[in-house]
Amino acid sequence: MTYFIDRRPNAKHKSAVNRQRFLERYRKHIKRSVEEAVNRRSITDMERGEKISIPTKDISEPVFQHGPGGARNIVSPGNKEFLEGDKIRRPSGQGGGGGAGEGGASNQGEGSDEFAFTLSREEFLEFVFDGLELPHLQRKPLKSLEEIKMVRAGLARDGVPSRISITRSMREAYARRIAMRAPIKRALKEAQEALAAEERKDPVLRNPARVGELKAEIERLEKRIDAIPFIDTYDLRYHQLAAQPQPSSQAVMFCVMDVSGSMTQNHKDIAKRFFLLLYLFLEKHYEKVELVFVRHHTAAREVNEEEFFYSRETGGTIVSSALNLVNKIIEKRYPAGQWNLYVAQASDGDNWDDDSNICRDLLVKQLMPQLQYYAYVEITPHDHQSLWHEYEAVAAQFPERFAMRQIVDAGDIYPVFRELFKRRMSQER
Repeated sequence: MTYFIDRRPNAKHKSAVNRQRFLERYRKHIKRSVEEAVNRRSITDMERGEKISIPTKDISEPVFQHGPGGARNIVSPGNKEFLEGDKIRRPSGQGGGGGAGEGGASNQGEGSDEFAFTLSREEFLEFVFDGLELPHLQRKPLKSLEEIKMVRAGLARDGVPSRISITRSMREAYARRIAMRAPIKRALKEAQEALAAEERKDPVLRNPARVGELKAEIERLEKRIDAIPFIDTYDLRYHQLAAQPQPSSQAVMFCVMDVSGSMTQNHKDIAKRFFLLLYLFLEKHYEKVELVFVRHHTAAREVNEEEFFYSRETGGTIVSSALNLVNKIIEKRYPAGQWNLYVAQASDGDNWDDDSNICRDLLVKQLMPQLQYYAYVEITPHDHQSLWHEYEAVAAQFPERFAMRQIVDAGDIYPVFRELFKRRMSQER
């Protein structure tokens, strides 16, 4: 009896291939639902899966049917509005309610159900970060990285069969056969000429013993030529591989968050959600990206991930303290010639008097010449303050590498995030 065991990772009655086709086919509807889900979520459940719904009217399958065929002459009654199978809405004011396709239940009229299904965590994050990337990412010649590429490094006499060079091996075998046969062929030719000369002599003068010796010598030489192997282990050549260090696209992202007293709890929650999206995005798409977390009020401090998101420390506001700290960390640990440098800053725009000018000078003279990209989000429903206006001067000087956006409420987080990190077609590969 034969037993078939299904070891595929798919659940019963499900197919991963068909699921991917379904997700691709209804990508637009799913993406819209994912965006709504992102705006509804809190910080703690940002990376779990999601149950979403799409209208059933959009999941109908195309069908083939027989047409009438041939040429027909028919007379149809006049009708400029409706075709066969059209659904006619009930007149308003007579309890008709919503017609077909409106979705949702009602005690009046008709509705259409929605098709609900659950996205896994990976599928959910795939839709969340679809079409995003770090801008202006370059490949840097790092010496300390373990990123290598195996390249061909000539030929060797030893190796594995899968690396054998057939052309070079045959060439070596041919050269060896020529070299080994050459002296034997010369001796064979001399013996054949001597035998021919002996046989041309008069039978009286011919030496039978000499003829026998020459024939034996010719036979021996021919056997020696036949014994030379067509190919020998000495002829085999193998492609040799060597580990070659490769330029790396390793990057560091500085997450700078304002935790001063002017930042309300709502502002801080919005900033944390923005940075959490950034953290998940980098974790999913890049293997070699380091994150440096910096919190600041009147003084800036590098902290770990836990303290960055959950510490309650607060104070006044001096933004330049954070920029100075970022610049010192870059000089100490992340040379611009070896790292792709990124900064994402979130603040409410409030700053100490005259400090905004210092921030502008720090960015223009020290930070921006080293950075690949600087993203600034201002979390406020009010008019912009001096920091925004000084940053506008920086953006005018570095239009491709300095971006700034305003976030009013939680619903703006995801659209702003996508705008800041959208894929740029002209980006260097």
